[in-house]
Amino acid sequence: MARYVALLRGINVGRAKRVAMADLRWIVEELGYADVRTLLNSGNVAFSGPRGGTAGIASRIEAALASRVGVESRTIVLTDRELAGIVAENTLTGVAKDPSRLLVVVLRAARDRRLLEPLLEESWRPEAFALGKRAAYVWCPKGVLESRLVEAVGRRLKDAHTIRNWSTTTKLAALAGIAS
Repeated sequence: MARYVALLRGINVGRAKRVAMADLRWIVEELGYADVRTLLNSGNVAFSGPRGGTAGIASRIEAALASRVGVESRTIVLTDRELAGIVAENTLTGVAKDPSRLLVVVLRAARDRRLLEPLLEESWRPEAFALGKRAAYVWCPKGVLESRLVEAVGRRLKDAHTIRNWSTTTKLAALAGIAS
């Protein structure tokens, strides 16, 4: 059995995409996965199942969510190893003073990293930017709404990403059984 984490984009943000976490757990269980656990009301779910391609698992969750509760949400599925790598590669933890303003931009596919590489050449002060293999890290000391960098990342990636703050990311790692 492998351990996975699914990050659903935009779930429970605003009124249009409300999904009860009990319903999300039920959907993932109905797909045949085990040890299904959600994190608060965040659209994040950890589970275990047979080893398989994460893109296929994400597609199955997206389709089930749409057919069972009528909500469309881009979903990114990571293995526990990928999530552990994302946590370990964050070089901004020493810079960031508030984990709610340190963002982890999880890429839909590792190859999308190349879309963000030009941002490394620019100065973003007082913000900071770093890239890992499967995620980008954004420190926005003035908050997300004031961040030019978050806007630039969104323009480059379009919907090929999802964002979690550092606090949520470390809680998700703990939920998945990853020591941070």
